Amino acid sequence: MEAEGLDWLLVPLHQLVSWVAAGAMVFGGVVPYIPQYRDIRRTQNADGFSTHVCLVLLVANILRILFWFGRHFESPLLWQSIVMILTMLLMLKLCTEVRVANELNIKRRSFADFDPHHFWHWSSFADYVQCTLAFTGVAGYITYLSIDSALFVETLGFLAVLTEAMLGVPQLYRNYRHRSTEGMSLKMVLMWTSGDTFKTAYFLLNGAPLQFSVCGLLQVMVDLAILGQAYAFAHHPQKPAPHAVHPASAKAL
Repeated sequence: MEAEGLDWLLVPLHQLVSWVAAGAMVFGGVVPYIPQYRDIRRTQNADGFSTHVCLVLLVANILRILFWFGRHFESPLLWQSIVMILTMLLMLKLCTEVRVANELNIKRRSFADFDPHHFWHWSSFADYVQCTLAFTGVAGYITYLSIDSALFVETLGFLAVLTEAMLGVPQLYRNYRHRSTEGMSLKMVLMWTSGDTFKTAYFLLNGAPLQFSVCGLLQVMVDLAILGQAYAFAHHPQKPAPHAVHPASAKAL
């Protein structure tokens, strides 16, 4: 009787927790990029942020949406992908505007050039939109033709989450190459770590497809590796070269 008397409180409380968790899944993924976005706008310098992070997330979330057509999963995860795509386009718009404004080389590079050497290093935000739409169209057409194949659908889901799991790898590689995390927002990485931990727990507790749980665990490991870089480079900074560096060499780094 006592348990039944508490139902009037426990049922709406459980519903409220479910709503909060769903809202955190939809919008929590974009929160880490707010401090990075503000830092870029304030400093007018986007060198510390790898735009390949945007590429990884755009591909991963487009594939995840296509996976939903073959195997429906929870709606918050679908909306999370839509919100993340819009956020990455905003990040690309800002980074492109800042980079072009600071770039000495005025030669325009566009998606229509089909130059692999300048892939994802174009001079206009419209080129990134064209590339995203082209990828979506091709991937969507292939999915439409193969949607009845269970093997294809499961492979599509695996590719989506594997791509998302590689989210931090461009930033990890950039930090390693420069032996520095200067320009990278530590708040962003801390939010990545906490968000990915929450997301992985959400996947496990709600019985999401196995691909999602694997993705979450891989992301947490990459996040921890980036935090390890931030600690290591802060306590053991790279020693300056004993001789002056040629400007052209410095530009190439």
